[in-house]
Amino acid sequence: MISKRNNISRNKIGYIGRKIAFIMVIAVLFSSCATKRDVVYFQNTGDFETLVDKNTFTPKFKVDDVLSIYVSTLDNQASAPFNLFRAGPDSNAGAGSLSAEQVDYLVDKDGEIDFPVIGKIKVSGLSSEELRIVIRDELSDYLKDPIINIRLRNFTVTVLGEVNRPGTYPVNGERITILEALGLANDLTIKGKRENIMVIRDFDGTKVYHRINLKRKEAMSSPVYYLTQNDVVYVEPNKSAITASSLDSRTTIAVSIGSLLITSTILLITRTNR
Repeated sequence: MISKRNNISRNKIGYIGRKIAFIMVIAVLFSSCATKRDVVYFQNTGDFETLVDKNTFTPKFKVDDVLSIYVSTLDNQASAPFNLFRAGPDSNAGAGSLSAEQVDYLVDKDGEIDFPVIGKIKVSGLSSEELRIVIRDELSDYLKDPIINIRLRNFTVTVLGEVNRPGTYPVNGERITILEALGLANDLTIKGKRENIMVIRDFDGTKVYHRINLKRKEAMSSPVYYLTQNDVVYVEPNKSAITASSLDSRTTIAVSIGSLLITSTILLITRTNR
């Protein structure tokens, strides 16, 4: 009789254990249900399809940009007054030695820089080529055939949200696509929402929000396909991520309740057997 009761007790405990295991398996399945349609880029492109880049994006300078501008000619002495330098310590020389260090230009709140000899130049809203033409025209009375090198020093993009390596990344060239920026962040996670990526752009203090769908080839014609300096790219979590987050808490509660039930059942059966 005692053996029969023990068998019944073990069957009850096994039944409860199987129930809890079933609940946990269902939770895992629901939390990882991402399909091919959720994660593939440019789904409406065909085989050997040619896409012509009609995006005429040209980066423009903004307020608070930091520019490096260097003017050179065959006569270095003639172009020297048009370049800003400051004296700094020379690490390769002895103590007290100084070397010349080029000074960058900060675009002020009025969108201007103060250029040597020439004075104030309106920079905001101009591309590097447009600014080069403006400076060359201003220097025409002083220099013959000057070479003007312009470089944006503070070009960074920030990638946040469901990516593998969120952060702020420096850009070496003048242009970067949203795909290249996501590549710097090691791509989206499986839980990233590819059809509704937000780009936050600043125009001299005014924030502009734009969304882009990377599951469609039309994304390449988007005004935010090419990023500008200080753009923020935010990748939202998809439904599976939100569901998984919700299920995580529910699963924890279910396991806790299940453990409590098993413990209570074991105690009850133990007392009954006595």
